[in-house]
Amino acid sequence: MAYPTVSAPYGLKPINLIGGQVYAGSTRLLPITTSAVSYNTAIYFGDVVKQVNTGTIEVEAGTTTVSAQGVVGIFMGCTYTNPATKQKVFQQYWPGYASGVTDAEAYVVDDPDVLFKVAAVSSGTTIAFYGQTVVGTNAALVQNSGSSTTGDSAVAILGSSFAATASLPIRVIDVVPDTANSSGNFCEFICKFNAPYVVSASTTTAAGSPLVYTTTTTSTMTGGHMYLNPTGV
Repeated sequence: MAYPTVSAPYGLKPINLIGGQVYAGSTRLLPITTSAVSYNTAIYFGDVVKQVNTGTIEVEAGTTTVSAQGVVGIFMGCTYTNPATKQKVFQQYWPGYASGVTDAEAYVVDDPDVLFKVAAVSSGTTIAFYGQTVVGTNAALVQNSGSSTTGDSAVAILGSSFAATASLPIRVIDVVPDTANSSGNFCEFICKFNAPYVVSASTTTAAGSPLVYTTTTTSTMTGGHMYLNPTGV
């Protein structure tokens, strides 16, 4: 049977773990809302999410970099009490509520070793093909809006961004061979979240007479996967 045509990006689809580790598809339930916190932004199946200092999760909107605390994983659906029906629902995506929902929880693949399949685009949702040589490089995310009809994400990786730049959030691990075109290029890739990277800042101060200049360099970890980032939220 022929491989299905990849007509549009679909977010990040977990498939495995690095190093041949056993993968059971496990998720962690993380709160989206609480009695003190509401969240009125949609989150779609396959979106990248981060954990914020309220202990809840939000969409990660970064492209060439992600939030300083890093990402926590991939959104795989949610559960909450519908304020209109008062019934517990299990849903492909979180539609967002300004208020009235206090018990929303997300199913998140939070393993920092997760490998996921993702489509490459030239821009927006335009699928594009790239060669085997991009394996081992890093890539930026394209934060397309998901579908409230299907509940699916439309996040992709940007083909023009493939580079050795440490701050890019995605590492390309392999190609999806079945997507090869007649030129031997590919439109889907196996990827993982990149490691946090170091940012250094130097401050020069002067004191004494005559003046003595002292330069202090401070290095911090930023980005990457939250569980590998020692700075926290």
